Amino acid sequence: MKFVILALFVAGAYSCGVPTNPPVLSKVVGGVDVRRNSWPWQASLQYKSGSYFYHTCGGTLISDQWVLTAAHCIGSRTYRVYLGKHDLSSNEADSIAISPERIIVHPNWDSYNIRNDIALIKLATPVKVSASITPACLPSSGEILPDNAPCYVTGWGRLWTGGPIADILQQALLPVVGHSTCSRSDWWGSLVTSSMVCAGGDGEVASCNGDSGGPLNCRNSDGSWDVHGVVSFGSSMGCNYPKKPSVFTRVSAYISWINNVMASY
Repeated sequence: MKFVILALFVAGAYSCGVPTNPPVLSKVVGGVDVRRNSWPWQASLQYKSGSYFYHTCGGTLISDQWVLTAAHCIGSRTYRVYLGKHDLSSNEADSIAISPERIIVHPNWDSYNIRNDIALIKLATPVKVSASITPACLPSSGEILPDNAPCYVTGWGRLWTGGPIADILQQALLPVVGHSTCSRSDWWGSLVTSSMVCAGGDGEVASCNGDSGGPLNCRNSDGSWDVHGVVSFGSSMGCNYPKKPSVFTRVSAYISWINNVMASY
C-alpha cells in the first residue's frame, strides 16, 4: 500500500502520482527532454540574488502544500518554489512560483558524513491540483526496491559534467543498484547507508549538479509513480563515473518523519 498524504487534495480526475500526460519512457541512454506535464510533481527550488531568482535544486510536490527536497539544498538564502515548470527560460501560464512558509531540515542532517539529507518545504499557500501540478505518491514505509528496478531521475541539472544547466526538464532511466553492490569497497563503500538508494553507475548516465533534491521516480504496477529517492550526491570525478551511481536519500526510510512534520505545521 502506498501512502497518499492529505488525501483531501485529490479532486476530480487528479490523484497522486498519475500525470494526465504520461511520460514517454525509453531505454535510451542519457537524459532527454521530457514530455510537457509528464512529471507534474517536479519542482524547481530557486534562490534570490539581487532582483532575480535562479534555479539551484529540484524538489517533489507530495501534497497540495508540501515539497520534498534535500537538506544540502537549504541555506540562509531567500527561496521560492516553482511548480508546473517545463522550460526554465520561458514564462509559462500554467506554472506558479510560491514562497515557503517554513523550511524544515531533518534534525539529524550531517553535512560532513552526508547523512539524513532530506528536508520539507511548506508552501505559503496550497496549490490547486491541475494537469501541470500534481503531487507524487510516497512509497510504503521501509519499502526496498529490487536490484535493477527501472526508475527515472528528473531535473534541470547539468547535461554533462561542467556543462550548462538545462532549460528544458530532463529525464533519464536509472536502474536501481542494490545496497549490497553499491556498498562494495570499489563502489561507494561505507559512505552509502541503508537509508540511501543507489541508481545508475554504468558510466553513461547519472544525475548531475542542479538535479539535487529532485526525485527518483519509480512506477507502481497500477501505473502511478512513487518518489523513492531524493537526489543527494554523486562522484567528484564526474557525473557519469563507472561504479559511482547517483545516491539518493531513500524516502521510504523517512515516512514517519515526513508524516510527523506535515502533521505538526
